[in-house]
Amino acid sequence: MHFNEIKLKTAELEPLKHFYMDTLELPVVEDQDGFFSVRIGQTRLTFEQAKQGQPFYHYAFNIPENQFKEAKVWLLDKVELNREEGEDEADFESWNAHAVYFEDPAGNIVELIARHNLDNASEGPFTSESLLCVSEIGIVRDEVPLFVEEMQSEGFSKWREGSDSFVPVGDEHGLFIIVKKDRRWYFAEKDSEIFPVTVCVSGHGSMNFN
Repeated sequence: MHFNEIKLKTAELEPLKHFYMDTLELPVVEDQDGFFSVRIGQTRLTFEQAKQGQPFYHYAFNIPENQFKEAKVWLLDKVELNREEGEDEADFESWNAHAVYFEDPAGNIVELIARHNLDNASEGPFTSESLLCVSEIGIVRDEVPLFVEEMQSEGFSKWREGSDSFVPVGDEHGLFIIVKKDRRWYFAEKDSEIFPVTVCVSGHGSMNFN
């Protein structure tokens, strides 16, 4: 499953634009009054001005499966990494993946993840062009199992069984991370909240989650 575009809300439009353009060195592909879009490999990531509140989200970028150490060095030059129990990286044995986390100026919890099951190794230097796609987007709901059933009825499959508060839906190229409202985000000191998300999924079209 591939995410062609993800649209999110933010109260920090200008700081976010400069962060993704200047700090992460991502190409801005559109910049209009009230929104801008950057390109992360196969995915267009769009931030729109929020009319109220301070929206924040969790999302992940796939990186070449053999370049986790290079990605971490690249990132340490740009941001402060989040920690969990004193560690600044995650080793997901059951997912066969390694990840690091940081927060952008809007408080979004951003993850770079090397999924070792994928055949996407690279021999070149790690740069912003090594961010291959947005591969995860957090969708927060009051009732996770019921919402997952709705997703399954629309043709989506669980990637792992999960729990009553966390279920990954899709595959390693694109995962909806369905979490229960008020569940603490991993590698962050904040609980999940419901904010608007629009996702364009290859083969499924545009989907709105409010």
